[in-house]
Amino acid sequence: MTIAFGVALYLMIWWVTLFAVLPFGVRTQSEAGDVVPGTPESAPVRPRLLKTFLVNTVLATLVFAVVWMAMESDWFGYGAVPPAPFGVSP
Repeated sequence: MTIAFGVALYLMIWWVTLFAVLPFGVRTQSEAGDVVPGTPESAPVRPRLLKTFLVNTVLATLVFAVVWMAMESDWFGYGAVPPAPFGVSP
C-alpha cells in the first residue's frame, strides 16, 4: 500500500465513520423542551463536535488498522486474481 493510497483510504473511512458516529448521544431541542425561536425542533441542544470528532478518529483508526492488515496479509486472496484482459489493471 502506498502512502497516498493509505491516506486516501483513511480519509474515506474517517468520513464514513463520522456519519455513523454523529447521531450518538445527541438530544434535540424538542426532546429537551427548549426550542430556540428561529431554529428547527430537530436541532441539537449541545452538539459536542470536538468529542464526536475525537471518538470518530479513534474508531476510524481502528477500522483502518483492520483494513490495512487485511490488505497486507492478503486475507481475501487478491494475490491469486489473474490480471484483467486488455492491459487494464484492477
